[in-house]
Amino acid sequence: MSILQLKKASLIGLTENKMHTLDRLQHLGLMHIIPLQTPSSRLIAEDEPINPELLKRSLQYLLSCPQKRRQVTREKKLDLKEVVHAVDKNYSERISLTEKRDSLDKRIKDLEPWGEFTLPDLNDLNHQRFWFYLVPNFKMKEVATTSLPWTVVHQGNRNSYVVVVSPKEPTANLMPVPRTHTGYVPISQLREQLEETEIALEATEAQREALTRWIYLLQRNIASTQDASLLTEVANQSLDFDEVFALQGWIAERDLDQLQMFAEQQGLVLLSEDPDDDELPPTFMDNPESVGGGQEVVSFFQTPGYRSWDPSRVVFFSFVSFFAIIMSDAGYSLVLGAILAYYWQAMSYTETHRRLRAMGAALAGAGFVWGVMVGGYFGASAPLPFLGSLKILDVNDFDSMMMLSICIGAGHLVLGNLMMAWVRRKSTQALSAIGWATAVVAALVGWIFGFTPLHWIVFGAGLVLVLLFSGEKTDFSLATLISGLLALTNLTKLFGDVLSYLRLFALGLASASLALTFNQLAADVAAALPGIGLLLQVLILLIGHLLNFVLTVVSGVIHGLRLNLIEFYNWSLADEGYPFQPFAKREVTPWIT
Repeated sequence: MSILQLKKASLIGLTENKMHTLDRLQHLGLMHIIPLQTPSSRLIAEDEPINPELLKRSLQYLLSCPQKRRQVTREKKLDLKEVVHAVDKNYSERISLTEKRDSLDKRIKDLEPWGEFTLPDLNDLNHQRFWFYLVPNFKMKEVATTSLPWTVVHQGNRNSYVVVVSPKEPTANLMPVPRTHTGYVPISQLREQLEETEIALEATEAQREALTRWIYLLQRNIASTQDASLLTEVANQSLDFDEVFALQGWIAERDLDQLQMFAEQQGLVLLSEDPDDDELPPTFMDNPESVGGGQEVVSFFQTPGYRSWDPSRVVFFSFVSFFAIIMSDAGYSLVLGAILAYYWQAMSYTETHRRLRAMGAALAGAGFVWGVMVGGYFGASAPLPFLGSLKILDVNDFDSMMMLSICIGAGHLVLGNLMMAWVRRKSTQALSAIGWATAVVAALVGWIFGFTPLHWIVFGAGLVLVLLFSGEKTDFSLATLISGLLALTNLTKLFGDVLSYLRLFALGLASASLALTFNQLAADVAAALPGIGLLLQVLILLIGHLLNFVLTVVSGVIHGLRLNLIEFYNWSLADEGYPFQPFAKREVTPWIT
């Protein structure tokens, strides 16, 4: 299995060299630190160059700029405080100008129906005021009943523009609609202000674009800040005894020689020991890049326990197989492969992206092979006789496809129970997992070939193992019997989980049927409407197959993962762990032209 064996390593050194030693250990990046004491909350030092949160926000602001400049790569050219201050100022100005522009734009749209006007001085109106209302024509009868002086300055097909004269704003019950806020500034001046704001906003955007030349160096400074923060945190987790300090952590057994060499170079004492039975070390999964996509999926959902097993490779191959069955079309698989090829280079910069890229290639390849086996090519027959001769399955053969799906589900769950038995091999509970696997195999064989007394005997023997060995206690007692009876209630759950794999057949059939339906619809339209029917045929084929492709990919991902991470996990993993997190320098892949 690919869960690495760990050792508990203790390092002892001189306190005066502590920070230097920890810095070199962080550069080595092999240990998962065990806190020997609770660290105090970290405060930002007075001499710290910049607030880390402000630094991150500034970087994200520049990364979101549509156009970016050539990067400055020499550290001596950077004045970090000045650059971050300039970015923060630009960020604030841009928000302020954007809000002002939106406000002016709304004011202008509200005033456009009223046209250009200037309110007279209050003294000229004997302290009377103008109040503006946009009244629907069908409500003008209500306006006519008011005792306030009013006039219609303009009337359209739907609304009337009414001005009311009053020293105070009329109460809500006097007018049928709320008043329109026009303000005192004429629309011409508002348009001038809007133009000035747009110019200022454009200048701010230009300054933001100019500041993007510092993205590379800002990324490097963020990584350095995070490394320094982690170094301080680990330093607070070590134990200091006058002139010496002690640090403890988990390390992979394969890396112990490197740590021994490091200890000799730094003048440290190294002690290593196996984890105790009651200890729970972190889980260090190690898979090759070609099948590492399964590890990414497993880590995202649930990290297996240290003493469990790594399901990454099983998840990888089963997910790829399930996705291919759900897609059931060689043409769609080629489209998926073309999309992956377009982004191939962009997905090569990080290990996670490379792993997911390898999984994507496997999905496209397996989908093409299965599509050829079932004869699916965008819902049509094989374009070449050679490809047609490779068709060995028919998705419309309900009996065969249902049997295949049930066999896949039963085999998947049998594998999960056998792995559970291997994990519990030192306990009698392993026999319970073997009992479930035996019962599934007996039921499957009996269903396919017809039940005989031998099938029922083997099936019953499997359930007896579940009844007797599901409890943690090894002696036969009432508690053991109760645990076994409770475990037997999972029989209906097991039956439902096996049937859940029928979704492979159902979704594959749905994908093929939709593709065929769009092809038939396009052909009918072309035949019914000569001339323009050809254009409609092309549109139906493009839109229909694009929709079906998206639905198929989404279904393949969701249900392919579901069968692995819910049905399979329930029978193969007993406990959950936590990931191995090495004390290491952060690796960044900076954006650079």
